[in-house]
Amino acid sequence: MSKLVRMISAEGDLTVIAADTTDIVARAEQIHKTSAVTSAALGRLLTAASMMGAVLKGEDDSLTLRLSGDGPAGTLIAVSDSSGNVRGYVANPVVEIPLNAKGKLNVAGAVGRDGSLTVMKDLGLKDPYIGQVPIVSGEIAEDITSYFALSEQTPTVCALGVLVNPDLTIKAAGGFIIQLLPTAMDDTIDKVEECIKGITSVTQMLTSGMTPEDICRSVLSKFNLELLDEASPEYRCTCSKERVAKALVSLGKDELKEMAKEDGTEVCCHFCDKKYHFTPAEILELAGEKS
Repeated sequence: MSKLVRMISAEGDLTVIAADTTDIVARAEQIHKTSAVTSAALGRLLTAASMMGAVLKGEDDSLTLRLSGDGPAGTLIAVSDSSGNVRGYVANPVVEIPLNAKGKLNVAGAVGRDGSLTVMKDLGLKDPYIGQVPIVSGEIAEDITSYFALSEQTPTVCALGVLVNPDLTIKAAGGFIIQLLPTAMDDTIDKVEECIKGITSVTQMLTSGMTPEDICRSVLSKFNLELLDEASPEYRCTCSKERVAKALVSLGKDELKEMAKEDGTEVCCHFCDKKYHFTPAEILELAGEKS
C-alpha cells in the first residue's frame, strides 16, 4: 500500500510531504506496459502529482501535471485528487535509450529538455488555475522545483525517485517536497541546505525500509517535526461509460453519425486501458437521433 505523510516544523516555518508510491507506480507499469525509462519518468510525475494533490483543500479539487518535452516519450500526464489518489499516462510507453553519464536511467533524455511543465488546479471555481514553466532539465524534480519558484514564489526542495527491477517491475518509488512558509527566516534556509547536503536518494531510503515519516525526519534532521496528516493514496481511475459518452457527444452530431455506420465503436481509456463498447444504436442516441 502506498503511503503519504505531511509534516510541519514546530517553529511553523516549513512543511514537508513525503510519499512511498511504489504500489502506485507498479500499477501504472502493469497498465501501460512501460519500458524502464518511461516507468521512471511517469512514476516521478505520478509521485509529484500525488503529493501536490494531497494539499488541496476541497474534496472535489483536482490537480493535473502535463509535461510536454521534445523527447521520445512524448507528453506525460498525471492527475491527482485531494487525497493523493492519482492516475496518468505517457504518449509513448516504450522508449529504449542508452543510460545517462552516471549510468542511470536517462529520464531527461526520454522527456526532452525543450518544452513545458503545465500545472492545472481545478478548485471548483469558474476557471481552473493554470501555471506553466519551461522545462529546466527534464529530470522532473528540478522542473517541479522551478514551477514552485516561478509560479507560486515558494522556495521548494523536491526529490523524486523510481527504482526499476531488471524484469521491469517496480522495486521502489517515492519522493518528498520541502516548502518554506512565509514565516521562514534566512537561518531556516541555511538549516535546510545543511540538512539536504549529504542525503541519500529517495529509493535508497525506501529500499532500506524507511517509511515516509522516517524520510521526513531523516531529511530534516535539524528540525523538530510534527505530523499534520497522512493518507494511503492509490492509482485510481475515474472513468465510466457515462463519462466516455459525454466525451463522444463533444465530437458533434456529424462525426457521431459517421461513427454509427460502423459495426460498433470501441473507446479505450488512456489512464487505465479499460475499453468501452458502443453499438450503432447507442451512438445515434448520443447524436440525438433514433436508430
